[in-house]
Amino acid sequence: MIEALHTNKQVYLTYYKNGQRITETGFIQFVDSLGNLFIFIDDVFELKNKMRLSELIDVRLA
Repeated sequence: MIEALHTNKQVYLTYYKNGQRITETGFIQFVDSLGNLFIFIDDVFELKNKMRLSELIDVRLA
């Protein structure tokens, strides 16, 4: 996740939302490990999504 943030590489992000497992591609814009959150920009609509780190299942470089 930190590598993707610093190199602006695209990632596959898998997380829980409303009890469902979702996988999206996009870019990590911001990570706050103390505040338990990160900002992810999705590849399709280029929307900023603020999420909790605790909702993450998996992050992989694309």
